[in-house]
Amino acid sequence: METQGKVITCRAAVAWGAGEALVMEDVKVDPPQRLEVRLRILFTSICHTDLSAWKGENEAQQAYPRILGHEAAGIVESVGEGVEDMKPGDHVLPIFTGECGDCRVCKRDGANLCERFRVDPMKKVMVGDGKTRFFTSKDNKPIYHFLNTSTFSEYTVIDSACVVKVDPQFPLEKMSLLSCGVSTGVGAAWNVADIQPGSTVAIFGLGAVGLAVAEGARARGASKIIGIDVNPDKFPLGREAGISEFINPKECDKTVHERVMEITEGGGVEYSFECAGRIEALREAFLSTNSGVGMTVLLGVHASPQLLPIHPMELFQGRSITASVFGGFKPKTQLPLLFTQCLQGQLNLDLFISHQLPFSDINKAMQLLHQGKALRCLLRL
Repeated sequence: METQGKVITCRAAVAWGAGEALVMEDVKVDPPQRLEVRLRILFTSICHTDLSAWKGENEAQQAYPRILGHEAAGIVESVGEGVEDMKPGDHVLPIFTGECGDCRVCKRDGANLCERFRVDPMKKVMVGDGKTRFFTSKDNKPIYHFLNTSTFSEYTVIDSACVVKVDPQFPLEKMSLLSCGVSTGVGAAWNVADIQPGSTVAIFGLGAVGLAVAEGARARGASKIIGIDVNPDKFPLGREAGISEFINPKECDKTVHERVMEITEGGGVEYSFECAGRIEALREAFLSTNSGVGMTVLLGVHASPQLLPIHPMELFQGRSITASVFGGFKPKTQLPLLFTQCLQGQLNLDLFISHQLPFSDINKAMQLLHQGKALRCLLRL
């Protein structure tokens, strides 16, 4: 390509301050350095992690100016020295947590937080040289990176460890959902909880991640899936994802865990998933599980500082609690199988795309998610 090795000027949505509208402006994107890849982003969407960062909910993680975004799909424009597993023109997904393949975490089954390229909301520069690849077009001021990806830009530079190839036969607009939300939820059900056929499940928070958990539980043959959310408008989609019982805490005269116990005839569920990012929901999720075999999986992003609402002695009652990043998937080695399973119809990706807008309407998309009116708003670049 004629742009290889050259600085590219393109449009990006830049965050200049907490809660401020993203500014659509020209930015300069440097060529990729060693073991880096420059991508042309074709589709990106917004998840609650982007929303939290945009609001500046965690002051320690704030850095401006910054290009947010991490759920996306695109095409390789050029590769840096040493990149051998992809080439210009390849269809790819950027992944916010990478896989080097060489560290002790990458070599261990059941672990996916690579020692060098794991997700880090504090990180704002590239691993190789500690510098940015984005600059303002007017005064050449550095623009910080976000979650290893920064996909709210027509072009972005990413460590090759955080890029996964996609078969060209797969539709990129749908595959983009697998770069974060859907993989996080489905993987939590399959890899982390390892839901067994005939088991019972409760899901707290029916956003994209919560519905992905439901899809995963349905595919695994769960006998009963209970969905909990304060927004009843989410219930019809939840039913499509396999949820059979719904609880709206605002309309319940009992605690949620008491209601779950009633639905399960006193036994509680075998698996609960906290996808709301609220301490109260985490407590109720824990208490909703069976005393003996119950497992709670934490998926929601919580503002800090927050402590687990659990007394240590409660863990001796046979209930356990764990957390999951990216559904436990090793991105480079395990996602290709998930791509194939989606193409075979095991998961309904169409369910998750509630809106489609041009990239220029990104602030409208942010508001739709903030107001609870969107599941995933797909932005076309």
